[in-house]
Amino acid sequence: MSFFTDNEAAIPRGTVRTRFAPSPTGYMHVGGLRTALYTYLIAKKLGGTFILRIEDTDQNRLVEGATEIIYRTLRDCGLTWDEGPDVGGLTPPYVQSERRDIYRRYAEKLVELGGAYVDGDVIRQKIPRDGETTFSDVIFGDITVPNTSASMDEGVLLKSDGLPTYNFANVVDDHLMGITHVVHGSEYLSSMPKYVLLYRAFGWEMPEYVTVSPVMRDAQHKLSKRNGDPTYEDLLTQGYLHSAILNYVALLGWSPGGEREFFTLAELEAVFDTHGISKSPAIFDIAKLRYFNAEYIRALEPAQFAALAEPFIKSAIGDSFAVADVAALVHSRCEVLGEIPETIGFLNAVPPYDTELYTHKKSKTDAAISLDVLHRALPVLESLEPWTRDALYDAQVALAESLGAKNALVMYPLRIAVSGLAVTPGGAAEIAAILGKTETLERVRGAIAKLEV
Repeated sequence: MSFFTDNEAAIPRGTVRTRFAPSPTGYMHVGGLRTALYTYLIAKKLGGTFILRIEDTDQNRLVEGATEIIYRTLRDCGLTWDEGPDVGGLTPPYVQSERRDIYRRYAEKLVELGGAYVDGDVIRQKIPRDGETTFSDVIFGDITVPNTSASMDEGVLLKSDGLPTYNFANVVDDHLMGITHVVHGSEYLSSMPKYVLLYRAFGWEMPEYVTVSPVMRDAQHKLSKRNGDPTYEDLLTQGYLHSAILNYVALLGWSPGGEREFFTLAELEAVFDTHGISKSPAIFDIAKLRYFNAEYIRALEPAQFAALAEPFIKSAIGDSFAVADVAALVHSRCEVLGEIPETIGFLNAVPPYDTELYTHKKSKTDAAISLDVLHRALPVLESLEPWTRDALYDAQVALAESLGAKNALVMYPLRIAVSGLAVTPGGAAEIAAILGKTETLERVRGAIAKLEV
């Protein structure tokens, strides 16, 4: 049997096969993650195979370590591939630079078939200059393009270094790997007529194309790392959870119908349908992602949250306090993990503050009232045993009751005294319990001295 006949015989048929084919040129962008997710979901919804293919034919743009970033990102998000460079599969190899001889032979075959021609040391696609080419897209429907030089240039298929261009490699690979559905960005719509002509020249059946519109920063600008927009890695570093990111990214240009917004990956696998994909560009709204993240954080068990928050906590206060205690302090008020350090720095030391901070209309306090309250609170705290959050809270309530005042009259000055901040992740009782008795008493005495000046 010939090389081409053997290849045809080896193509998997009869099942859905999708592929995510990133170039290892840097970090995973939000749009790329969305493409990977939709590609994965189509395969899982239809009981098919999800394939990872590394498209590294543009050697000048490769970034060292980028392939590992792709692996790590997909694994982190639970997008496990069934076939790929590191796990093998039915149609290896899955790295394009390792398929060089395959492309050469198919490019030469295309020349024989009249779909390409040799131009010096490269092979170019031959474009008919009359008539028109029509292609069908799941999202955008049928699109017809005239076969003119203005619409389609006779681009290079095989470069002088023996490596293919993207347009040629992806057609050959998709065919030989039995790909049935291709998810790609709208920037590839202009190349679709060329794909059609390649498939026709070879006599191959085309996969279904699912074209997704771009993810935008705003109505005029695409998301761009160059313009400071975050990659997936950036979002993790800032303290967004991968589960929240993935849930939000799923909804960037896709609607499940109805009002529901929160989905696990398993739930997305069950409900995803390409009919819900919009033709309109999707706006990446960091405030909306923050909302998703806050909900996911609140749903975490205390131990889960503490484990995720630990590096952020230690970056601010080291090992000065028990991670579990500090995590419990911030859990219910945390929306993004990366904001934890700035909210807990006061645990190490009271920041400089003005005594005007003690003036609070709602709590009915000012500097003079606060000084009196702290004087009264000090002996209560000095004698308090055991030193627990509940005991501290009860002592404040009892002191307020003895003064014939509302709780805030006592709690507000004490919170300022132990934190030096107008806004804290917890009340005086929670903060004092973490600080411990010795440190709390020292801070209250320091506050009294500050107010007496």
